[in-house]
Amino acid sequence: MASLTTDDNNDVQQEVYDLSDQTVVTKYKMASEIVQKTLEGVISQCVADKKVSEICAFGNLVVEAQCKNIFKGKKIEKGLAFPTCVSVNECVCHNSPIPEESGTLKDGDVVKIDIGAHVDGYIAVVAHTHIVGKLKTEGDSEPITGKLADVLVAADVAAKIALNTIKVGNTNTEVTNAIAKVAENYGVTPIQGVLMHQMKRFVIDGNKVVIQKNEVDQEVEEIKFEPNEVYAVDIAFSTGDGKPKEKDAKTTVYKRAVEQNYRLKMKASRYLFNEINKKYPSLPFSITCFDDLRQAKMGTVECTKHDLLHTYPVLYEKEGDFVAHVKFTVFVMEKKTSQVTQGPRAILDLCKSEVKLEADFDKIIKDMEAVALAEAERKANKKKKKKKKKKKKASAE
Repeated sequence: MASLTTDDNNDVQQEVYDLSDQTVVTKYKMASEIVQKTLEGVISQCVADKKVSEICAFGNLVVEAQCKNIFKGKKIEKGLAFPTCVSVNECVCHNSPIPEESGTLKDGDVVKIDIGAHVDGYIAVVAHTHIVGKLKTEGDSEPITGKLADVLVAADVAAKIALNTIKVGNTNTEVTNAIAKVAENYGVTPIQGVLMHQMKRFVIDGNKVVIQKNEVDQEVEEIKFEPNEVYAVDIAFSTGDGKPKEKDAKTTVYKRAVEQNYRLKMKASRYLFNEINKKYPSLPFSITCFDDLRQAKMGTVECTKHDLLHTYPVLYEKEGDFVAHVKFTVFVMEKKTSQVTQGPRAILDLCKSEVKLEADFDKIIKDMEAVALAEAERKANKKKKKKKKKKKKASAE
């Protein structure tokens, strides 16, 4: 539940559902911890000969297991906010296959992992690009070079620049323009149609958005960032033309279209729709999460035909193109924008891009790294002081 605000006469006012309430912040951070731990687990599963469907199922189970361990005995909704997707090589996104249609990983595969969780409707998301079998024992991993290094580094730099630009008073146009300059700098392409959404309670795709790439047929309204907002920063770059298409992979990820209603005729459709309303009434899901997968598959036909579901199709660049995906959750506060989820940097540390970053962006990145280092040192010193106090207290006793 959110807290209630009161006026000077102690009359109850409207409920607070944003970052101005500490309880809300705590729930967002709990969801963030869940996706961070899940991401670590999913990366450990991304090994040669492992089926993609098994990895996705593992990620979903890890999210649900962690959610069961919080707020025990309280009627608080919690669980998946976006099903685990593992998109391989030129596959861009939304790949959460059923077992009989799943491929298996091999060394060298470039995988994009995408996960979301929520606690009481407060959502955290993360996406990360990993390379199967690349991280050997310390000192033995070969460097990543060429176009793959360029696209990985470009996505990382663009994500940092977006984080630096999403500030109170700035506009989404400023973010889009900055991303375009980074992509141009590295000779890569922002993938068409990628949107960064504001997230609210039980809303993963709010109306305030940042478009990654300006398109003639997809314009977004200019908005300003305001205090106490939460956004999913979403960067997807390609070495190809950035115009992904559907292939033969079947859609398994959907979201209930809450504004639509229809009296379904088929038993399988009614089964699926009832399960959706019970488990995922407002957030995306994969049909692989339902007990009766056969019924769920059959039910999607009638449900999508009558616009009861929004689809998240599996999209592909051309074979041989490299795709990098970075996504994280940010808190926009009055004085600072904070990143609360992130992927590990081990793969990025192996990248040896020969592209020189534009001077202005290079300075921004170095300043951000200096601030992050200072913050890490401050936290480390704080922990040391706490340990010393505990030791002194223990010895005194």
